[in-house]
Amino acid sequence: MTVVEGDITRLTVDAIVNAANGSLLGGGGVDGAIHRAAGPELLAECRALGGCPTGEARLTRGHKLAAKWVIHTVGPVWRDGRAGEAEALESCYRRSLALAREAGARSVAFPAISTGIYGYPLEPATQIAVATVKADLEVHAQPERVVFVAFDRRTATVYRQALAALDRDPAKT
Repeated sequence: MTVVEGDITRLTVDAIVNAANGSLLGGGGVDGAIHRAAGPELLAECRALGGCPTGEARLTRGHKLAAKWVIHTVGPVWRDGRAGEAEALESCYRRSLALAREAGARSVAFPAISTGIYGYPLEPATQIAVATVKADLEVHAQPERVVFVAFDRRTATVYRQALAALDRDPAKT
């Protein structure tokens, strides 16, 4: 697991994960950037999927992206932390990794799911992301490489701290 600060649409990985909305028809933030970079063919493919519930994931081709695949997952909207948000966010990561394996993806890039307009606090969302991915990688050989892509320096720092904490104390999963 590594952290990169930058634009997820420019990464050379087999699959990128899209922090999508339930319609899968594009939106703001990462979702809009991925749709713009992939081109109109992505929107057409997403239309045929008929949406995606929170905590689940759907797979499409990458179209004009460097990535072969886009895994669309719908994270939870933060309410108060007692409305099943953590479980739904964990599910986003688990289901995305499962789809990556099904597609044969050896490398996957994740954005900070739900931490933008959906309002999930960055630190707990990062802990869930890192712990869930680590647990998945401990039992599955694929993907071989997971990249957490941070849009800004603060997010990158929080992810790096979470990964460093795991290195110091492997029991933190």
